[in-house]
Amino acid sequence: MANYPCIIIDDESMARKLLHAMLQSYCPELEVVAECADLPSGVKAIKKFGPKLVFLDIEMPGYSGLELLDFFDEDELTFDVIFITAYNEYAIQAFKFSAIDYLLKPLQQQHLKDAVARFIKKTERQSSRKLEALKTNLNVEEPIGEKRIVVPIGQTLKFLRLSDILLIKGEGAYSEVILAGGEKLLASKNLKHFEEMLSDIPRFFRSHKSYIINMHDVVEYSKSDGGVIFMKENHTAGLSADKLEEFMKLMAGGNA
Repeated sequence: MANYPCIIIDDESMARKLLHAMLQSYCPELEVVAECADLPSGVKAIKKFGPKLVFLDIEMPGYSGLELLDFFDEDELTFDVIFITAYNEYAIQAFKFSAIDYLLKPLQQQHLKDAVARFIKKTERQSSRKLEALKTNLNVEEPIGEKRIVVPIGQTLKFLRLSDILLIKGEGAYSEVILAGGEKLLASKNLKHFEEMLSDIPRFFRSHKSYIINMHDVVEYSKSDGGVIFMKENHTAGLSADKLEEFMKLMAGGNA
């Protein structure tokens, strides 16, 4: 039974039909919800159908598949990408783009099955990590500052105490987690992921489209430059105009 909706974006009609047929035959866990002949129509389909996986040809007229992320805000990046290419040199660019895999044309059955299996394993592993993180956050026996969250850093998992996190800065599909003491970690999750994970932890506040801050570590606020929050250890974060009132209430009320 199909569990994961997917979209195919490729300018070659025969290539789309071939991949669709191969997925139906060899990867029943996936359901193709749309086929698109160019990147703009692919972007529209992604926003309409919300797929878990996108098969994306790199070499297309008009737009390169590598430009896909330019069309999405960070909270819309809820899908994985498998690139399809006829050229090996695109593989390095694909992984820099954060694609989970790539397939070389002409497509081979086993390579496709292996790539889909890796996607499913990764997705299931992420769901398990989210559950464990939720259990950790809900552990009422620990003081709130001693609770830990799970943060994926490349191929490893970091278990971070909430009290050690000064702020989190969004960097597109990634996030920079800044810790007390100056350590900076580049997490392979966008800021929306952390906002959802920390939504029940009062001390954390999304002050700006690019920042989540630990309210316990706020030192001062300046109205200059559109609004700047000064944190401990000389770090700064932005404060959006529409967040100012909520921020001031939290600081004044001591509810953080």
